[in-house]
Amino acid sequence: MFSFCPLQGALSESTASQSLLELDGGVKILVDVGWDETFDVDKLKELEKQVPTLSFILLTHATVAHVGAYAHCCKHIPLFSTIPAYATRPVIDLGRTLTQDLYASTPLAATTIPTSSLAEVAYASSQAPSLNPNLLLQPPSPEEITRYFASIQAVQYSQPQQPRSSPFSPDITNLTVTAYNSGRTLGGAIWHIQHGLESIVYAVDWNQGKENVFSGAAWLSGGHGGGGSTEVIEQLRKPTALVCSSRTPDTTLSRAKRDEQLLESIKLCIGRGGTVLIPADSSARILELSYLLEHAWRNEVDNNNETFRNAQLYLAGHSIGSTIKHARSLFEWMDDKIVREFEAAAGGKEHNDRGRGQRGGHHHDHKVAGPFDFKHLRLLERKGQVSWVLKQALEDPEPKGRVILATDSSLEWGFSKEVLKSIAGDARNLVLLTEKPALNETKPSIARTLWEWWKERKDGVATEQTSGGDTFEQVYAGGRELEIADASKQALEGNDLSVYQQWLATKQQLQATSHGGSGMTWEAWTDLNDALSDTSSESEESETEQQGKALNISANIKQASRKKVVLNDEDLGVNILIKKRGVYDYEVRGKKGREAMFPAVAQRRRHDEFGDLIRPEDYLRAEEREVADSQETDPAKAKQEDNLGKKRSLIAVNAANKGTANNKRQQPPNRALSDEPDDASTSHGQGHQTEEVDELSSDEDTTTPILGPAKLVITTRRIPVNLRIAFVDFSGLHDKRSLHMLIPLIQPRRLVLVSGNEEESLALAADCKKLLSAQLAANSSNENATVDVFTPEVGAVVNASVDTNAWVVKLSEHLVKRLKWQDVNGLGIATITGVLLPGGEFIPSSTEEEQNKRLKTEEGGSPASSTALTVSSNAKPRTLPTLDLVPQTVLSTTVKAASQPLHVGDLRLADLRRAMLSGGHKAEFRGEGTLLIDETVAVRKSAAGRIEVESVALPGTFYAVRQKIYDVLAVVPGA
Repeated sequence: MFSFCPLQGALSESTASQSLLELDGGVKILVDVGWDETFDVDKLKELEKQVPTLSFILLTHATVAHVGAYAHCCKHIPLFSTIPAYATRPVIDLGRTLTQDLYASTPLAATTIPTSSLAEVAYASSQAPSLNPNLLLQPPSPEEITRYFASIQAVQYSQPQQPRSSPFSPDITNLTVTAYNSGRTLGGAIWHIQHGLESIVYAVDWNQGKENVFSGAAWLSGGHGGGGSTEVIEQLRKPTALVCSSRTPDTTLSRAKRDEQLLESIKLCIGRGGTVLIPADSSARILELSYLLEHAWRNEVDNNNETFRNAQLYLAGHSIGSTIKHARSLFEWMDDKIVREFEAAAGGKEHNDRGRGQRGGHHHDHKVAGPFDFKHLRLLERKGQVSWVLKQALEDPEPKGRVILATDSSLEWGFSKEVLKSIAGDARNLVLLTEKPALNETKPSIARTLWEWWKERKDGVATEQTSGGDTFEQVYAGGRELEIADASKQALEGNDLSVYQQWLATKQQLQATSHGGSGMTWEAWTDLNDALSDTSSESEESETEQQGKALNISANIKQASRKKVVLNDEDLGVNILIKKRGVYDYEVRGKKGREAMFPAVAQRRRHDEFGDLIRPEDYLRAEEREVADSQETDPAKAKQEDNLGKKRSLIAVNAANKGTANNKRQQPPNRALSDEPDDASTSHGQGHQTEEVDELSSDEDTTTPILGPAKLVITTRRIPVNLRIAFVDFSGLHDKRSLHMLIPLIQPRRLVLVSGNEEESLALAADCKKLLSAQLAANSSNENATVDVFTPEVGAVVNASVDTNAWVVKLSEHLVKRLKWQDVNGLGIATITGVLLPGGEFIPSSTEEEQNKRLKTEEGGSPASSTALTVSSNAKPRTLPTLDLVPQTVLSTTVKAASQPLHVGDLRLADLRRAMLSGGHKAEFRGEGTLLIDETVAVRKSAAGRIEVESVALPGTFYAVRQKIYDVLAVVPGA
């Protein structure tokens, strides 16, 4: 059985993706933990209900729509962090930098406390909070985000993985998951889930076409992107269910035309001294855009194009430096062209190093830059740097073109929003949208509003033409007003602070005392299971819940005391004797289990694969311990002492030399790569690179971040927009043509469409149903056969399993010894001819010798062993039917027809053509699915896989073709 339930992103304009897959035996798999720019906690309520029943989690892409809520769920949903998660290495690394950028950019990501829970606390404490206080939850810190993503298990493409289940999951020993390249993002995955007879392919947001950085999806055999092959790989073919995204781009352009339109739009804007804003995500598609722009600048500057030479190119994001560093170490996940470019750059560097040694250390050759060694693109990781760039654009007497690639694509958070507010009033500027923004239920995002303006085209439209002759349009905003909401944090005080403290104490107390609170780690779960298994069965049956509560208190008491949570005497139970001072007696009359005896704390030694766990704080010297204690009491002093002895950055040194010590501040952990340029940037960058870095640091942020309890303050203002709007689709999604071509080749038995609005999902469902039904009718005798296509709504559960009948039989030892195995594409195949018997029974052999051997084996040669066998058989009777050898008398009269050899395998006409050409024959394709050899022999392959060979003359050629076909197929001998 296989049921599917979309939790987000079905028949909706929202791009957020969350899906729940339930298999036989209660195995539940959560695929993606996505969010959107609203960061609405109500959209996670259904997910929170399913957490105690989840087995493991699969993550597909490093985008907000697929992993945006993962850190939030780990921090605020109990038990979520104990569920094993699986993803590829790029998704783990880039997902971490994306989440850090998200929480550093906007306080909206922290989300607010629901008013209903605050009202309960306020009523209990006789306090009356405001109607909508917007009290913020504590966001996960960068260290917590790093820990959450470090716990995700990394997988490789095309390598089956047996996942580890959560502590509250049923057995999943017969389940494997395999990731395949999705082609859209770095490390993006198409998941194949095999569970018994269920073969499920989960494919959302994939791209079949090759791009500059990413290779195509791994649907087709023959390499990345299919390599010209028209056959789906065996592992993804004919699944019992295919879950596919129905969202497709409105316009379909080839990669060359798409890149040309983007560059022509930029060239027109920077030619008139304007600023181009390209909003993009901070981890996935931004790699494709940054690579394209960097290499376009290299080519144009080498060709002495003054427009591009004078223009400046920037990449802005809070954690963009870490993203690019990860990209430089993940070339093996990119297209083969990127790997060859990196190898050429490495070879050129080695050649220059040898030449420098031969010339005595002096050389004038330029180093060969790698794919992501930027010569022209400069990274901006602080708001002060972005403000300085925008200020220079306004104050420059001779306007120079600027291109700013900034996060994020919705324009609701990140540096792209700050850039838009600065450039909106100038008609020379341009906003270049690269994907269709999502439409939220409450309020359209800024990007969605601009996209709708571009689509309406009510105001002036400038029709431009590329060098290739293609036309594209830029729409004038025409002075329309755009509403922009700015979110900020404000420290709590007064009544709001009291309500927040009461709510926090109540929540922590519930988590610390409830069974399986969020503070319970994986090791605590193991300790709990071991402790429960040591108790007697009677105590477990009578006091299971009470003992679990007591053990939870013991496991979390230290954490509760550290967080200043007050535990009641009722919650402590018998542990009050050792956990509370001044208490020497406890009422045990009428108590059972652990409550009836003096508590004893059994300290278990923690260990990992390297041995006992070591706590560094246990080995501090006396003076170090005093410093640690003082830091706990004085956080400001601790922060100041942490800075002592640390290496100052290049910006701080330059600022000190200029006498601007009053503008210095501590650098964040993830500094921009422009602060400390690498060898490639210093050797290729312009001569004013260092001076510009100094200027970028002159206007730094001086506001102190609010680390304690805070509330969300939203200020709204309207600004006039006079800039131009253009749209070039860089979303990297599959188009309808790819879907119509691939889905009939995949041949799914059930098709589930998600991740699309209602109109496009229903239209695609109708098209796919016609294609699959026609194909099924052609391959079967039933002309009315149809394939079920599901388009579920959010929260709707559909049964996508296929009616199959499976029987399990036991092969006798004598039958197994006579099997002749034949290897076919990594699978062992053998033909079996036998007789089916009830469990535990055998049919006598025809020969007396075999009958005597079997009697000796069963009786063991002595009455004692025979008695033992009988006892064992009565204790555990065999219920599976047994397949045994057929007697010779029956075999010789009834099953001679079954002993003919079988030809197993799949013949590709392209392989047959190459084989015939290498054998000296003439072979060419004539029509669809027909190979003509020597103008006399025609080979056809039907949709059902049947091979037809026709010949009009020259029997020698016919026999040669037939022999080549037999060489490709595997011959399985008869039984």
